[in-house]
Amino acid sequence: MRADRLAAVQQGKRLEYFTIAWNSLEGIIAVAAGILAGSISLVGFGVDSFIEMTSGAALLWRMTMDAQEHKRERMEQITLRIVGGCFLALAVYVCYEAVNDLQRREAPEESIPGIVLACVSMIVMPMLARAKRRVAAKLGSAAMIADARQAEFCTYLSIILLGGLLLNALWGLWWADPVAALVMVPIIAREGIEGLRGETCCDG
Repeated sequence: MRADRLAAVQQGKRLEYFTIAWNSLEGIIAVAAGILAGSISLVGFGVDSFIEMTSGAALLWRMTMDAQEHKRERMEQITLRIVGGCFLALAVYVCYEAVNDLQRREAPEESIPGIVLACVSMIVMPMLARAKRRVAAKLGSAAMIADARQAEFCTYLSIILLGGLLLNALWGLWWADPVAALVMVPIIAREGIEGLRGETCCDG
């Protein structure tokens, strides 16, 4: 394996280790804060973190096996489909929670830990997504591009979570969070379908 590719693989591994560690912490905090505050949105955000952990683990396996050139394309396709499945699971969960919130007229509860977590995630996830895209370009990895999209969607979900909390707290717009989440569902689902087909939105 060329030295530059080996360096990119090692960087990719570090990014995925960080992804798994961060999402483990993020998921535990979000679910715990959501249960304490009675916030379905926060619990849903935590579930998204655990879904992203699965994606990170799949990419870590992909990076670990990169040296086997004769298997590289097949591993890439398998990993891309796993990530695609994670996207679809996320789309189903976000849709379910959003519709449930609308039916119950259930507003996100104020939660200081949840607000802080959403703010931190809005900073961390874009940086992680950019780093993953750089590695993906060096490796020519569609699976890593899809994983970078996962991180980007986590940023969007953080914004939705924070926006829902603030809009409800300031103006009583209880429906803002679930409506914004529903807008994202078809975008997330499209990524999942393309991943299962072995494509990405960037393939053209």
